Order: sequence, then C-alpha cells, then structure tokens
Amino acid sequence: MNIEHVALQVAKPAEMAAWWCEHLGMQVARKVRDDCFFIADQDGRTVLEIYCNPAAKLPDYAAMDALELHIAFHSDDVQADLERLTAAGALVEGEPDYTPGATGNVFALVRDPWGIPVQLVHRGEPLL
Repeated sequence: MNIEHVALQVAKPAEMAAWWCEHLGMQVARKVRDDCFFIADQDGRTVLEIYCNPAAKLPDYAAMDALELHIAFHSDDVQADLERLTAAGALVEGEPDYTPGATGNVFALVRDPWGIPVQLVHRGEPLL
C-alpha cells in the first residue's frame, strides 16, 4: 500500500494552499470546494489535503512541539530557503545550524503563517 495523502484541518485552507503553492513549490492537484484543496509536491509523490470541516475542532498547530508534527521539505540550500520563507511570513523555530555534521545533513525549522512546522532538510545521503 502507498499513502494517498495526509490531511491538515485549518481555519483558512484557500489562503494556506496558496501560500504553500507559492512559497513551497506545491501545486493544487484537486480543488474539491473553496474549503478543501489537495496540494502535491513538485514530483507529485506527496499530497496534502488542506481543508476546513466545521464538524471537527481546529488543532492548535502553533502550540504543538515540532517534534510532535512537522512536514519536511528537501532543500538544496537550507539557508537561502530559510531566508526566503521568513521574508514570506514564516517564523524561524530554534537555532538553524548550517554546518553539515558527520552525515552531511543540514536542518532548519520554520512555522508557516498558520503555525504548521516546516522542516528544511539537506541530507548528505538522500532519504530515498
């Protein structure tokens, strides 16, 4: 089996989908309604459902520790992407370390304007 999508219940799905498309390179794969978007990464391998269902409570993503939930994006240049995303309204979480460790990995963490933790990752050895 393969994962079809991961869903995020948010207050403003249209705004969030637009921001993620513009700043994280996602693309709208399917718009179901004005409150439900399926967005895919550049390779079309990973799909997120960004939606708002009034029957469900809204998680407080901003209050969650990034170790509980984060969405990681491969980055060729973590420092440049961090600067670009913060200019677009993301907030830096913690202290980024741009020095590759023994594995060659570099990580940084931001939160999008809705509090979702977004990890920027450059691995010395690709994950897949």
